[in-house]
Parts: sequence; structure tokens; C-alpha cells
Amino acid sequence: MEAIHIDQEQAFEQLLAYHCAPVLLGIKPAGLVSVSLKRFPDFPSLLRRYASYLKRLGISLEVLCSCNRRELLLVYRRGLLRASLSEPEVRRALCREGYPVRQSLSRQLAYLKTRLQNVEGFPHEIGLFLGYPLADVDGFQANRGEHYKLCGYWKVYGDEQSARACFMRFDRCREALCGALSRGEGILQFIEKHRYAA
Repeated sequence: MEAIHIDQEQAFEQLLAYHCAPVLLGIKPAGLVSVSLKRFPDFPSLLRRYASYLKRLGISLEVLCSCNRRELLLVYRRGLLRASLSEPEVRRALCREGYPVRQSLSRQLAYLKTRLQNVEGFPHEIGLFLGYPLADVDGFQANRGEHYKLCGYWKVYGDEQSARACFMRFDRCREALCGALSRGEGILQFIEKHRYAA
């Protein structure tokens, strides 16, 4: 077994918990984490280990791109993400951007990786992979990130009331998971006990 410093494991769990608690607990299809290779020099080992552990809980980890000594990590629940991307309006939006919507989730993620490498700036449709409402993704693109109604986990252009309720649920997930870690509980044990969906 590869030796990984305990402080790196704890810091990695805290990073995952802070940025992806709703995903880890099963109420959001996917989340992104930017991992500093300076902070986590053993990231390849951490990734292999946690990918193996989390896979048993229905959670996948995939590096979308590497740049400037950072890795952009997608944390996702395959079933939730597949269902989210299968919504007709979402499929049409992704199809307009060239995504192979009739193909597997793996092919769609591969295309997202290509877009991240080839699109100047950031491909805004990534919000659809993260479970953001289509109205908010479209609103962000149309308004270039300005003139939003609410800013929380994403910028809201559509249903503000629904987004507020969603942000509160996400906050509760983050508080619960980060609180458990600060009390010494491991992330895997907490997820097993408290996940909302598989």
C-alpha cells in the first residue's frame, strides 16, 4: 500500500466535503474541485485510493483537465448525472454545443474534457453537468455573468425561490459533512451513514 501522509488525507477529505458535500450525500449529480498539486504532491495516489473507496458508494472521481499545477476534478454520481443530462431540454442544449448526447456518459465526459482544452475561457455548459438549471446556464451565457437575481452556488437567472431552497439544502449538507470531519469522523463512514440517494 502506498504511503500517504495523514494530513494530506484529512485535507483532501475537507476539500471534497467543502466543495462537493451535496454530491457526496446524493442530492446533486456532480461537483468540481480544483486540486493544487503543490498542496497535494501525492494527488495521483490520493485519487486512486479515494476513487476506489468512493466507487463502492456510487461516486466517481475524474480529472477533467490539468493546468498550472492544478487538477480540475469532477466528483459525480453516475446515475444522477446520467438522469440529469437525459432531460430533453438539457440534451438539446448539449447537442447545440456538439455533445454526443445519444452516446454514453463516458463519451459525453470525454467531449467535455475536449471542450475544456479547446474553448477559450470556460465552456459554460459545464453548469448542466453540475446540475444547474438550464435557465440559469442560458441566463449566465446571455448576460455574460451579469444581471443575475441571486448568487450562491451558481448565478441564478430563473427561479430565485427554488434556487434559495436548493442553496439551503446544499449548505446543510456542507455543514453536516464538514462538521463531522472536524469531530474526527471519516468522510467515507459519514457518507455511508447519511447519504440521501445512491
